[in-house]
Amino acid sequence: MDRRAIESELPELTADDQERYAWQLDVRGLGQSGQQKLKQASVLISRVGGLGSVVAYELAAAGVGRLILAHAGNVQPSDLNRQILMTDDWIGKPRIESAARRLRQFNPSIEIIAVDENLSPDNADALVQQADLVVDAAPLFQERLAMNDAAERQGKPVIEAAMFEMEASLTVIHPPETARFRELVPEVPPGWKRRFPVLGAISGTVACLAATEAIKLIADLGQPLKNKLLRMDLRTMRFETIRLR
Repeated sequence: MDRRAIESELPELTADDQERYAWQLDVRGLGQSGQQKLKQASVLISRVGGLGSVVAYELAAAGVGRLILAHAGNVQPSDLNRQILMTDDWIGKPRIESAARRLRQFNPSIEIIAVDENLSPDNADALVQQADLVVDAAPLFQERLAMNDAAERQGKPVIEAAMFEMEASLTVIHPPETARFRELVPEVPPGWKRRFPVLGAISGTVACLAATEAIKLIADLGQPLKNKLLRMDLRTMRFETIRLR
């Protein structure tokens, strides 16, 4: 199919779209067609906690047409230092309902699919199938492995974002263009726990970069982090990009 035929199938931008996204429509390389691609896209975000909540917020702000959010459990007081889609009045209620409610208020023109489950080998294929790409924001490697396995089977790209204390990393996994996730993380690291030390600002920093990678992949913009790992030490503000083989 030629480029003109592909572009003719993209959804039209409404007058409200033109006004809402006016500033980013002027970004070099994005423009009308890039915004139309964002409007057409579906993104799965595994967990909308400290990392995934900011990714979801930024993708909603950018006009990604459909967000599939997967996160189980209820809001706890310890969530509130970093999970920007959770509120104090929602403590004890489902996290996914708070996230969906906040995003719908923020941008009512996009579709939110709220799934009150965490990724697992049982549901990963069905959830990944609904998306064009996946953002991995899960704290447990069991979820990361299950999701990457499903994405690899379906040929979907995965944005891998992670943080610990004041450090963070980011890469794009999309075999066979890149290494497989299991080549980097063959199995669950021993002793890893769901709770770990982190500042909310660190989660937000790497989340904004992960959202940028998602926008780049959807809109064919710039150079995504394929076969490259961005490592950040925010304690010293040192950044390095490592070539992955």
